[in-house]
Amino acid sequence: MKILNGRETSEEVKKEIKIEVEEFSSNQMRAPHLAAILVGNNGASETYVNAKVKACKKVGFNSTLVRLDDLVTEEELCNEIKLINKDNDIDGLIVQLPLPKHLNEQLVTHSISSDKDVDGFHPNNIGRMVLGLDTFLPATPAGILELLKRYQVPTLGKKCVIVGRSNIVGSPLSILMSKNNYPGNCTVTLAHSKTKNLKEICLEADILVSAIGIPNFITSEMVKKGCCVIDVGITRTKSTKTKSGWKLNGDVDYKNVSEKCSYITPVPGGVGPMTIAMLLKNTLVSYKRKMLL
Repeated sequence: MKILNGRETSEEVKKEIKIEVEEFSSNQMRAPHLAAILVGNNGASETYVNAKVKACKKVGFNSTLVRLDDLVTEEELCNEIKLINKDNDIDGLIVQLPLPKHLNEQLVTHSISSDKDVDGFHPNNIGRMVLGLDTFLPATPAGILELLKRYQVPTLGKKCVIVGRSNIVGSPLSILMSKNNYPGNCTVTLAHSKTKNLKEICLEADILVSAIGIPNFITSEMVKKGCCVIDVGITRTKSTKTKSGWKLNGDVDYKNVSEKCSYITPVPGGVGPMTIAMLLKNTLVSYKRKMLL
């Protein structure tokens, strides 16, 4: 069994990005610039945004963090987005999700310019992805593809089962894994909460991806020997064994499932760091589109 170490791989990606940024700097060019909008005081969102800001600093990016009160109106938030859309010195913009319930997440994310949508959520970018055109891939699916590629996990002709059909992970990943590409060329099954005989379907998988956010949902009885398991889920649960009083759990029963796998991602340290690395990579692509015309 080989661990797909997202922490180590993300550091490799960040080193590659930093080298490019240093080359631009040596030519008297400005640094790439990522802006993030954080609404409210959600603890998990604070952690994620701070990790992104820290990653920007590590690779030599500029970053801007806009903090807004959780009572902000949709109009006020969209006006802030419009200002960043017009700022030519900002290459990428993310709005940290989830948003407070009174805000329409779809409307907000769609108001981000598709040219700065480094999360890859805008309909224009999703459409281009489906058609196989050059675009920003959603960061988490892109991170999974990068892990598979760097560890040379075989995908040609493999049966890939994805549990979870979100627009952020499951649905786009199902499209990407079926593309005539590497990683790709899989026969893909997209399972969800209404899927019948889920255990039997999962047992057919050569590559099993879980992205549902239910701790330890995928058990060893659902995984065949030699399967490659990608755990996207990350849930905070209370723990008496940690200083913080919390523990991060994945969707997969790691201890028991890992005994049957050919490859597996840990939680934490698997897909999560790769998502941030791909966010930086998308920002660099946006920067190069503008600066290297």
